[in-house]
Amino acid sequence: MNPNFGKLYLIPTRLGDNPPLEVLPISVKKIIEMVDHYIVENEKTARRFIKKIDSRKQQSTLTFEVLNKYTQPEELPRFLDACKNGKPMGLLSEAGCPGIADPGADIVKLAHENNIQVVPLVGPSSIILALMSSGMNGQSFAFNGYIPIDKAERKAHLKKMERLSKEQNQTQLFIETPYRNNKVLEDICSVLHPQTRVCVACDITLPSEYIKTLTIKEWKNTKVDLHKRPAIFIIHQD
Repeated sequence: MNPNFGKLYLIPTRLGDNPPLEVLPISVKKIIEMVDHYIVENEKTARRFIKKIDSRKQQSTLTFEVLNKYTQPEELPRFLDACKNGKPMGLLSEAGCPGIADPGADIVKLAHENNIQVVPLVGPSSIILALMSSGMNGQSFAFNGYIPIDKAERKAHLKKMERLSKEQNQTQLFIETPYRNNKVLEDICSVLHPQTRVCVACDITLPSEYIKTLTIKEWKNTKVDLHKRPAIFIIHQD
């Protein structure tokens, strides 16, 4: 690592609107108190989060680079200019941990290529928390991101994940756009084997948290409304 460069801190955020220090360690607060340069998905929500962590911090001293689906690849190298000028930077996700199901991975890759020290901070990851709570295999697992929108493709993908879970004893995790959650659970129940276990984990760390592992047969007799609630779906066939 280049000792003249500032460090890139990977700063986790909340999974919902609960008080930050209920789910984040004091080390996150200490870093935010120190750092003035950030790479974020949304400047407005990042400013609000930083203010909740450190209400005394002067917002006028903060600088932000916005990294989202509209950011062009050629823009990324300059995002780390503050580090190259010897200043620490923070990479913030909109929810959870930077670089995990998150565009921040591209920045972390660049940091390594430029000999900038990367420092991950402890915080909530909905993927890990859901897996911990599922009762499924935590020794071998795969996160599949979003599954296809097309109904036929989606059902085929669900069957493929079920098959992989059985053949490799590998837990399969995926997410869905929250407004499609109920429909996805219907599809899961319609195509998977009755004894396949499925965990639904939503609103993790929030007062409305719901985490349940049942067989497909049991899910067919269970009513739950997942509409617009951030959720992780986990599949395993023994």
